[in-house]
Amino acid sequence: MSKQNALVEYRGFKAAFVAPGTAGGRLNSNEVVHGIDLSIARNEITALVGESGSGKTVSAQALLRLHSPGLVDYSGGELLFEGRDILKMNDAELRAIRGREIGMVFQEPASSLNPLHRIERQVAELLSVHQGLNAAKARPLVIEWLQKVGLRDAEKRLGAFPHELSGGERQRVMIALALINRPKLLVADEPTTALDVTIQAQILDLILSLQKELGMAALFITHDLHLARRIAGSIAVMKDGLIVESGATDEIFNNPKQEYTRMLLGGDTDDESPSPKTDAPPAASVSGLKVYFPVKKGFLRRTGSYIKAVDGVSFTLRRGETLGVVGESGSGKTTLGKALLRLEKSQGVINIAGQEIQNLDEKTLRPIRRKMQIIFQDPYGSLSPRMTVRSIVGEGLLIHSIGAREEWGERVAAAMNEVGLSDPDFLDRYPNEFSGGQRQRIALARSLVMAPDILVLDEPTSSLDRATQFQTVRLLRTLQEKHGLSYLFISHDLRIVRSLCHSLIIMKEGKIVESGAAEDIFREARHEYTRLLLKTAFE
Repeated sequence: MSKQNALVEYRGFKAAFVAPGTAGGRLNSNEVVHGIDLSIARNEITALVGESGSGKTVSAQALLRLHSPGLVDYSGGELLFEGRDILKMNDAELRAIRGREIGMVFQEPASSLNPLHRIERQVAELLSVHQGLNAAKARPLVIEWLQKVGLRDAEKRLGAFPHELSGGERQRVMIALALINRPKLLVADEPTTALDVTIQAQILDLILSLQKELGMAALFITHDLHLARRIAGSIAVMKDGLIVESGATDEIFNNPKQEYTRMLLGGDTDDESPSPKTDAPPAASVSGLKVYFPVKKGFLRRTGSYIKAVDGVSFTLRRGETLGVVGESGSGKTTLGKALLRLEKSQGVINIAGQEIQNLDEKTLRPIRRKMQIIFQDPYGSLSPRMTVRSIVGEGLLIHSIGAREEWGERVAAAMNEVGLSDPDFLDRYPNEFSGGQRQRIALARSLVMAPDILVLDEPTSSLDRATQFQTVRLLRTLQEKHGLSYLFISHDLRIVRSLCHSLIIMKEGKIVESGAAEDIFREARHEYTRLLLKTAFE
């Protein structure tokens, strides 16, 4: 690419995290980007790909100087936008390009959108700041852009708060925020990570179509090379703060030069699912399970209708087996997992190890709960930030009075060792001191210390990079073989599902539309919806 066609150029760019020093109040810095060179062409999408901690987000956010000088030090090199060095811009110059010439879409729109302000106000604010438009003049443009990004009933949703939108809808609002001023560059930082495969495809198609319509450049950050292939003309692979490989997308896929790139391409996943354990006894069985949420209307808040989150579902989970639950957002996957554990009120029959638990009172149910554990999608949100790892992992032992108190330390250490976190220093640290993959291992240790029979795994790998996903899958297999665990594995990542699951159920709108041996479904799906999911995931 000629330099005349480059919109953005990283030239020997370096960045370091800054932390208070111990000697005389001086600062220590930990360099995380070690002098990278990268060009982003006008009218082209460039993908920056790498695992967590590789430096890709720090490099991308430098384009808007989002980190304060007290947190990140841009310690060397240049970062040129249309020939101007962003690293040398003053505050006024930065304000002029933020949201105007460079727009950004973050990974998690729920934390990026203001929960106290309605959608119209948040989108219109960008027009007020950069174009001086008042609310009345901004409204038609806000509606136009919400329609452009595919938000259903856009005009009626102006008064909605972020929590009233789905994950995919919130991400569409974020895209409208980033593009409403028609910037020259869009920075999209993991914009589809937490979305199911069908919504992922819709968001990717949306970004691609708007990029072409506006004639802008884009930097697309992801840990998934397969996603990058769908959208990017060129790819740069980043590892440990360095770009280890770059080139045209077809070149990277057809002739990867680095072992790390080949790993990101998916070499660690299995091409075939494990066979179902048809002779194993049931660990759990469910028959005619229903979870209906009332929709209340009017001044008296009377129930007008119901949302049928789970509608007459039946399945069997066998000992030592992984049953995958697959479906798009809103299909009822998570509600099903919670209902199995009696964390949601439901109707129907729930049988755990031969005992029907649906009508048991809390006192009778408590000892059974020890054998049923759940791991949530976001370990950062499910681990208390005020508790040390020792307290988090050992909390269940305390609540259920398991064993002698003097044994608890040994049990906690053993559980941490099983998940690969054997360093004794880890026990007295807090969740924020660990990476995403490590936090997920801590959540797993918290469950394992209870010696469960059943684990409900609710999207446990969706927020992890590809390398950490593979590590987590291998760990789950090892623990399953060692302890005979039964997993209910909820996921939208069909590559991971294929690698781990013995059997599958496919859910749509609260119902099971297809079920059976995982490999049979992957090889020859019967239902049109299943075929759509597979096509979206693997093509």
